[in-house]
Amino acid sequence: MDQLDEIGERVRQQLEDKNAARDLALQHSRTLIRHCATAIRAVHRDDRPQAEQELNQAKDLRDRLRSDLEAYPDLYHAGYTQDALKEYAEARIVYALVGGEALPAPEALQVEVAPYLGGLGEAAGELRRRVLDILRHGELEEAERLLGAMDDIYGLLVTLDFPDALTGGLRRVTDMVRGVTERTRGDLTTSVQQRQLQEALQGVEKKLDRS
Repeated sequence: MDQLDEIGERVRQQLEDKNAARDLALQHSRTLIRHCATAIRAVHRDDRPQAEQELNQAKDLRDRLRSDLEAYPDLYHAGYTQDALKEYAEARIVYALVGGEALPAPEALQVEVAPYLGGLGEAAGELRRRVLDILRHGELEEAERLLGAMDDIYGLLVTLDFPDALTGGLRRVTDMVRGVTERTRGDLTTSVQQRQLQEALQGVEKKLDRS
């Protein structure tokens, strides 16, 4: 028992260090999520320079989380850290797909599979928002392209039938993607029909003017 005080002091110091790392990770995670949300809003405003700036700051925080928690893998894989990485994946995916760029892979984003898939699914919801925005301006072709991306995302997610413990609750996300994709398809179909009707009426008016 002579070593108990020494062991206790060592354990106390280790826990203090880990608690400090946890507090810092929570702070970085919250800030990272804020940058990602701001980046997505900038994408919807077509302010890609602002979005890129926010994403670069989020990337720096992603790197900080990885390095600061290298000694504490359980903290790195904790819910708040993985949620932040999911938001980072979502923001990067939305930025790429809205801009007509290639879909970034999880390796390129340096995030694990579960947060990547969660971010991919959440990105479909942002694509629906984008489609609704551009439909108001009559951009049917671009809306069809984004709907195609949503279809592709759902087509992938629905094939990944693995336990939620491995995928981070992917089944719920997949159900959400199916719902927003189908609603978006309905909205786009209505817009296409309205354009066709409008063009038909304009054609009739021109014929009447010439008669």
